[in-house]
Amino acid sequence: MRIYTAVATSAGRDGRAVSSDGKLDVQLALQKELGGDGDGTNPEQLFAAGYAACFATSLKLVAAQRNLDVTDASVMAEVGLSPNGKGGYQLDAVLRVGLPAGLAPEEAHDLVETTHQVCPYSDATRGNMRVDLVIDR
Repeated sequence: MRIYTAVATSAGRDGRAVSSDGKLDVQLALQKELGGDGDGTNPEQLFAAGYAACFATSLKLVAAQRNLDVTDASVMAEVGLSPNGKGGYQLDAVLRVGLPAGLAPEEAHDLVETTHQVCPYSDATRGNMRVDLVIDR
């Protein structure tokens, strides 16, 4: 049973994307790298923002279960778009996880790996796209 459903509508990369509740209303534009003017956001930026937020929230959940303080933790998501060799494109991601210096390296590694198993975005992408995890200290 779902506990939440997000609904958004768009007609493509050159136009708007609007959520059903009106809280998201963004102008989209094809990236300059793809021949567009780049005068709006794009799906990869939106995906990166969502993945970073979801992973950071999941990280704090896992840390709380372990009584670890990661209040100042942050996640930067880099989402890449490249040709897939079939006439289309594929995504890849790098998640740069900023953690407090006080965590031991093995504790930090285990925390990030466990978070990668818990995060809904990581679960959705697993086996579908490459996701590299980098711990920044």
